[in-house]
Amino acid sequence: MTEPATVPSIRRLDQTVVNRIAAGEIIHRPANALKELIENSIDAGSTNIQILIKDGGLKLLQIQDNGCGIRREDMEIVCERFTTSKLKSFNDLGSIATYGFRGEALASISHVAHVTITTKTADSKCAFRASYSDGKLVPQKPGMSNEPKPTAGNKGTQITAEDLFYNVPSRRKALKNPSDEYSRILDVVTRYAIHNSGISFSCKKQGANMADVNTATNNSIIDNIRLLYGSAVASELISVERDFEELEFKMKAHVSNANYHVKKLTMLLFINHRAVESSMLKKMVENIYITLLPKGTHPFVYLSLEINPQNVDVNVHPTKREVHFLNEDRLIEAIADTIQEKLAGANDSRAFYTQTLLPGAAQVEEISAPKPTGKVSESKFVRTDSKLRTLDNFLHTPSTISKPTQTAAEERPESEATGSPDVVMVDAGQDATEIVAEAPSVKSGSTSTHVSADRERVDVRLNSLLDLRKEVKKNEHKGLSDIFADHTFVGVVDDALALIQHQTKLYLVNYSVISEELFYQLVLREFSNFGYINMASAIPIKDFIMVALDEEEAQNGWPDNMKPKDEIAQSITNLLIDRAEMLHEYFSIRVSENGELLSLPMLIKNYVPTLDKLPLFLLRLGTEVDWDGEKECFETLAKELALFYCAEPPLREPVEENQTDPQGDQEMSESTTSDSTYEKDHKAYLWQVEHLIFPALKFQFAAPKSLAASSGPGSGHVVQLANLPDLYKIFERC
Repeated sequence: MTEPATVPSIRRLDQTVVNRIAAGEIIHRPANALKELIENSIDAGSTNIQILIKDGGLKLLQIQDNGCGIRREDMEIVCERFTTSKLKSFNDLGSIATYGFRGEALASISHVAHVTITTKTADSKCAFRASYSDGKLVPQKPGMSNEPKPTAGNKGTQITAEDLFYNVPSRRKALKNPSDEYSRILDVVTRYAIHNSGISFSCKKQGANMADVNTATNNSIIDNIRLLYGSAVASELISVERDFEELEFKMKAHVSNANYHVKKLTMLLFINHRAVESSMLKKMVENIYITLLPKGTHPFVYLSLEINPQNVDVNVHPTKREVHFLNEDRLIEAIADTIQEKLAGANDSRAFYTQTLLPGAAQVEEISAPKPTGKVSESKFVRTDSKLRTLDNFLHTPSTISKPTQTAAEERPESEATGSPDVVMVDAGQDATEIVAEAPSVKSGSTSTHVSADRERVDVRLNSLLDLRKEVKKNEHKGLSDIFADHTFVGVVDDALALIQHQTKLYLVNYSVISEELFYQLVLREFSNFGYINMASAIPIKDFIMVALDEEEAQNGWPDNMKPKDEIAQSITNLLIDRAEMLHEYFSIRVSENGELLSLPMLIKNYVPTLDKLPLFLLRLGTEVDWDGEKECFETLAKELALFYCAEPPLREPVEENQTDPQGDQEMSESTTSDSTYEKDHKAYLWQVEHLIFPALKFQFAAPKSLAASSGPGSGHVVQLANLPDLYKIFERC
């Protein structure tokens, strides 16, 4: 008979082994560690979180915030397991409102990495730094004390984790691809950056000049989605928001409509502000879109649920990745019904357009980017990067603004003359910065003023406006839009033409015409959300209209059957006063009760139109805008704004011929001054074209088909001049 096997004895595991096993359950990879640290920073009330990564977080993972910091007396136990400031008893789990609660995140990281914490509270005279290993304080250098050391630092906390999983070789080997780990880190940062729109996030690799994620505190959720996922997603999102009192939860979502679809589902799910996963909610989303999207494609969904904390169990997974909640089936059904209802109401935006050419109609030349296939030949190498900017963009911003025409105004008394207004540019967001642009003025003593511009972004859903936007999209030439979205500016040819490069092709473009279409689209896109160009001194509208009428009379005469100019100017002024509330709310055009122009809309930040056209613009507001119909009013007013803002050079003031000798020297001096002013204005004009208008063409500009036509109206505005492969063939023959 065989002898019985020896019965193994049960032993208590060493505490170090226990802690490392527990740490492995919580910290699977660098992205998990970073998620815990980000949540701690948000719990600390941070408004700025900066992340630095090396080798996918395995070599270095550092996070710095401006939160409340850690007290000096708490630093000894901050990395021990089950130490927390967010939970006092088990019953507190029923009303937990913070991300952390178990006190295991920092402890787990310290058991698998070398951790250094530098922190400063608001009432502390200096910051303190300490190093940790296996949850305990350790000396920062051999032979030194392990006590926290005073050091310089800003309010907040910086946590550095180095050599992650240095003592878990099997885990370290499994995470051998730093690029994959960095992608997971970016996914975590992106999710929290989008959800926490009031907090600025930045994440970059160590040694990199540019951050891969960089958001601002004043960005909205939509702004962050546009920044991090692209304008193609952001422009097709539908906002959903509803409060379910019976089920004790609120939902807020941004879901893509039927026009947008991709090969992989993107779902950002937050429950009580914590990024989680739910197979039930994911399946619900897939079922909603299965009848709306082509087979094998998926939507983009951002979904935030605020559920009564007493109905949520957050302690069901070591990484807190999953949560359980009461009435799960009813809650998911309510969410599904709400999203389906919104999508059904937005179905009219789903349109498919086909073009049928009539016999004899001109063909539309197709301009599209070549698709790379396999090995690229030398002749097709692209040696420019459309994302790069030149140094002069950062060195100098010309501030001179062109003068309005004063030909007719100078004939009236000085008290009635109108000079070039100084302006103050105020952005529509918070913390607006004044940018004062000085210009010569007939009136002296003109001073700049500042108007507060704290405005919430308005989501305008007027049917007339949506129809105008659809018409722009319907008339888009996709290939040409792609060229402008990814072009490299080469240089200005003259006051209306410029050269741009797209991949291997060189184009001559009429930016004066193209900028008019750009500003028309900007008016429709940013409707009711413009910043302000504030006039430093009020502009008398009637006097400026009289300038335009005097100019018209000087050029074409004044018919006998026309009303007097003074009566026409007063009538248009009264019309603008009556429409002042609408002009201010929708277009940021402020008109006083006395008939004075106080501000114009800022369509592109820092861009000031050529103010020579201001008198004619005010005149055309009364003669060319259809004020009766809503859609017609918005369309014609947008076109007039586009015509006013489009790129046109400042006018050179005519110089009268020299008269008698006694006045000769004075006239020569005035002529020289005039030329100097014009050159300064002209330089500012070209600077705006290169650094403001062309960069704006890269963002959501829908190029109309007329720009690409080979013949007919609009032809010749975008002309291909050269193609690198063709040039190579010429040089080979030579």
